[in-house]
Amino acid sequence: METDAARIRDLFATEVHEAAVTKAEQVPPSYGAITLEWLNDVLCRDRGDVRVTEFSFDERDDGSSNRRRIWLGYNAVGQDADLPSSVFCKAAESLENRIVLGVSDTARAEADFYRLVQPSLSIPTPQARYARFDPANFAYLIMMDDMAHDVRFPDERHMISRDQAEQMVATLASLHSQFYQSPELGTSALPFKTWPVWWAGMMRGSLDFPDFCDMGFECIAPRLPAALVSRRADVWPATMASVARHEHLPHTLIHSDVHLKNWFIAGDGRMGLHDWQLTTIGHWSRDFAFALTSALTVDQRRNWFEDLLRLYLEEMAASGAGPIDYDDAFRNVREQLMTVFAFWTITMCPTGDMPAMQPERTTTEFLIRMGTAIDDYGSIDSLLNSETPA
Repeated sequence: METDAARIRDLFATEVHEAAVTKAEQVPPSYGAITLEWLNDVLCRDRGDVRVTEFSFDERDDGSSNRRRIWLGYNAVGQDADLPSSVFCKAAESLENRIVLGVSDTARAEADFYRLVQPSLSIPTPQARYARFDPANFAYLIMMDDMAHDVRFPDERHMISRDQAEQMVATLASLHSQFYQSPELGTSALPFKTWPVWWAGMMRGSLDFPDFCDMGFECIAPRLPAALVSRRADVWPATMASVARHEHLPHTLIHSDVHLKNWFIAGDGRMGLHDWQLTTIGHWSRDFAFALTSALTVDQRRNWFEDLLRLYLEEMAASGAGPIDYDDAFRNVREQLMTVFAFWTITMCPTGDMPAMQPERTTTEFLIRMGTAIDDYGSIDSLLNSETPA
């Protein structure tokens, strides 16, 4: 059977990338396809005489998606309306991004998140004006209010405070408790894949993924604990065991990619989440492990981890999702570190179909933090020496 990657290449080769779109139902295959008519249908439908009269683009910023701002001008009536002067967009405009986001099903998942989930959340998230995925050609576009002047976006150079770490924990608990063991998971109301199914699909679409993860491990090995480096051959078996654990654990809706750069600091100090491309169904421990080991320095994590995990469990119990035993929770968190680590070894050495996704300084720092946590918590032994699920 033709692989999704091959199918996407064939579709992309015959696509008219800048074919003008005029209706909101049409997903622009590229930013060049966007027209005034389309913007008016998206932003001004049912707004009477309000019209977008002009627009222009900021420079494109490429990562896992192709990101770009659109500056907007309105007629006199529109200037008094509650409409944004700029919007921030994510798309799959290039072939590499179309393949990565299409094969992994992340483009569809993010569109579904903003359509079906985001309106009901109480945590800070971007406000979407448009979110669609086109299964005919794997194009997608998310249009959000531009938050650049209202929030701060941290990276690995930002020293997270204790209060901010607690805010992250509270944000995750709010998300996870809302959907904890919900009967709607996997239905048309929440049509997301389970984490193991997502992972299996990603592996089928990128058969050399394990090899490139191992190359990423080799690149970062001089900066990792010697004991972890000596277990190099066990890293991938433990990673696969980490995925399989989700089959035996309670499910909820998880963000799945909660590294520090996918958080923002809202004006009221709360920690919010963006970049929902990897929304899946799985166990909360993956998000918890990912968030804390990317956001906290090694010393912060060592000093705060137990308190933060207990705070998370308290928040979950207060929301009706619990009680959850601390020892079971700690085991699950340390075991989910393996796929977290894999996400960044592949970022260090992406496969040929993947675009460059992060600056090397970011990838290096996150891998040091995650690898040290794996060593501190005995994650590999916990997975490979365990015979029964918690």
